[in-house]
Amino acid sequence: MSNEIVVAFDLYGTLLSTASIAKQLAEHFGEEKATTIATAWRKYQLEYTWRLNSMKQYKPFDTVTRASLHNALLESKVSLTDKETEDLMAAYDTLDIYPDAADCLSSLTAKPHIQAVVFSNGTHEMIASSIHKSPQLAKFSSSIQSIVSIDDVKQYKPAPESYAHLARQVGKDPSSATDMQSIWLVSGNPFDIVGARTAGLSAAWIDREDKGWQDGLGEPTVVVQSLEQVVDAVSNHR
Repeated sequence: MSNEIVVAFDLYGTLLSTASIAKQLAEHFGEEKATTIATAWRKYQLEYTWRLNSMKQYKPFDTVTRASLHNALLESKVSLTDKETEDLMAAYDTLDIYPDAADCLSSLTAKPHIQAVVFSNGTHEMIASSIHKSPQLAKFSSSIQSIVSIDDVKQYKPAPESYAHLARQVGKDPSSATDMQSIWLVSGNPFDIVGARTAGLSAAWIDREDKGWQDGLGEPTVVVQSLEQVVDAVSNHR
């Protein structure tokens, strides 16, 4: 690729708010329980991916997402019909974007030296649906040059092979430290940041709640409070 800098945006928890699914859950269970279920859903979704990695097994992210929803519902001692479950799964493709994502993505059109991609645990279909069907994200789809899914290598983040796959997909050599450092992962998920840094990538962590970095297994290259600050942060970093 001729672009000078690759910026790989994580999708869930970075561009899209997984907590926003609580709106659809609230239609069935009320706001308070919906928030509890949404939080548990995300917790089990991530936990399942890590467990699968540890067991050297793989299930597609839509399967994981459905199973983790079922777990969260059981934990709250509630249930949904098959139709209601399907509707919720469809709603997961239209999650709300974080407010700071809009300005960040729109600014990329004026940054030809940046190759912007979405890099996600989601399947190709899930990522494409979110980018093109989400009312809030679809308007910025032209800012995203390509999508990279771990579904191709069947190892979830933070497995090293997932980041090596990203490098290959954007025309970089995973065995080259210089190439790897030229790729910036942008994520609001600390486990993703640490995984990227361990693999040799640069990484910008989005600290929206201004809590400061707490993960003890590694550190980001830069910390910003908003996606709006990302483009300048990676462009100016030396």
